[in-house]
Amino acid sequence: MYNIVVCNDDKEIVEAIDIYLTQEGYHILKAYDGEQALKLLETEEVHLLILDVMMPKLDGIRATLKIREKHSIPIIILSAKSEDVDKILGLNVGADDYVTKPFNPLELIARVKSQIRRYTQFGGNAKEQKDTIYETGGLQMNDDLKQVTVDGESVKLTPIEYNILKLLMKNQGRVFSINQIYESIWNEEAIGADNTVAVHIRHIREKIEINPREPRYLKVVWGVGYKIEKL
Repeated sequence: MYNIVVCNDDKEIVEAIDIYLTQEGYHILKAYDGEQALKLLETEEVHLLILDVMMPKLDGIRATLKIREKHSIPIIILSAKSEDVDKILGLNVGADDYVTKPFNPLELIARVKSQIRRYTQFGGNAKEQKDTIYETGGLQMNDDLKQVTVDGESVKLTPIEYNILKLLMKNQGRVFSINQIYESIWNEEAIGADNTVAVHIRHIREKIEINPREPRYLKVVWGVGYKIEKL
């Protein structure tokens, strides 16, 4: 059973999400501010967090920053429909996805399932098969071990970042549009996906490039999309 932390200062929203996700077989851990969510991470095995942006004591943005210092587990941000800046800020500090309030329960369930599946595949059990390794220059990805290194130094990626990089590493030299990347990774139609993909691309660059402003590996093809340079 997967444990999900639902963190929101509105207890009615927490209870509603608890009902939806419990029916899907998840175990819900409840928190009502960011500090409580962090404490749960210290004592429980957590597979995903749903964090509201606006909360007392420690809001969702600052909580995400603290969580990312130690953990790569998926984080879904809840934000008001009108607050687009919160969504982008949440992705900027390390959230994997966002859901706007008021939310459709089926959409929330679908996004939770998608993130859990991606996370468990990302950290999956060792397979009895030959390692699958992708390389270009000093950038190396071992897909069986779920490891990425640059010039021998380990790079820590979130599951979303890893899967985007894997898509591009497996197809070195091929240019993928933003919509193609989004639909391949999120498995849903790309509607307004530009900012979401761009934020994750920037995070990947910050981790694998010596100078993200002059990338050696992850290149943009203006007006078309992104590619991994075949070196």
